Amino acid sequence: MKLITLATAPATQGLGAALLHRHRHCPHHSCWIDNSITLPRRSVRLRKRGPFATLASSSLQLELPLLPFPKDQVLVPSEAKKLHLYEARYLALLEESLYNKKNMFVHFVLDPIAVNDTFTEASFAARYACLVTIEKVERLDVGALVFIRGIGRVKIIRFEQEEPFLRGAVMPTKDNESTSATELNSKVLELQEALHNLNSLEIKLKAPEEALLQTQTANSLKWAEKTPSLDCDEAFVPCLSERISFAAFQPVSGSSQSELLKLNMQKLSAMDSKDTLQRLEKSMELVRSNISLVAAKLALQSIKMQ
Repeated sequence: MKLITLATAPATQGLGAALLHRHRHCPHHSCWIDNSITLPRRSVRLRKRGPFATLASSSLQLELPLLPFPKDQVLVPSEAKKLHLYEARYLALLEESLYNKKNMFVHFVLDPIAVNDTFTEASFAARYACLVTIEKVERLDVGALVFIRGIGRVKIIRFEQEEPFLRGAVMPTKDNESTSATELNSKVLELQEALHNLNSLEIKLKAPEEALLQTQTANSLKWAEKTPSLDCDEAFVPCLSERISFAAFQPVSGSSQSELLKLNMQKLSAMDSKDTLQRLEKSMELVRSNISLVAAKLALQSIKMQ
């Protein structure tokens, strides 16, 4: 599991594809957020645009802390991630999530967007938001290691607070129910079997002293196969077929940087899709490709050991 270090305060946040925000303290740069996980400590101005500015209230909402990430750090449902939090605002967000928000917050992506040629400042939209649960916290001398799990997609509909950390109202986002249960179940079983086969190959690829019973793929699959227990409306928890459809979007052992970049694009596409069957089919394509890749690496490993 890759460790992500968050060292400074969340810089900004946009609400849905229509809520944009710009920064006025960096006139010489087209983008005021570095393309890394460390975000600058700067003030934020939020502008509301479009239908999200006057969206009617709904009973199916959660008001939660919001944690922004760059586009190459999208989190999908079923995925596990480890964060190192040590800046005061992030630690305040952690305490709020643990003690007042039932171990939950929202992980979302700040996506740079073009407004028009007259603007000299960068604008961003909040996209690919995922409700997460905190599975474990390890306190350190400086900060804490926080183990989180993606639960289901949500849409940020309203900004509530900027300081000391971002907070907003979210609603669940789910797939359209247009495919028969029989067809979905068949695809789910096929994908589960393929994921178990991939896990077996990945374990063989590792050196004996490093071999684990689970890879990142198997870890996501094991979680997805069980219905999560959360203290919130069940509408925020995706159904089994939707959870399984996301489990394949994990890096395999020894992935190169180019392979990880390709996987991130596939994750973004999976988060945008509202078709469970289509995502299951895309997942199968990914798993078959990864099985071939790992099998080739095993063959090379065998030749080197001779």
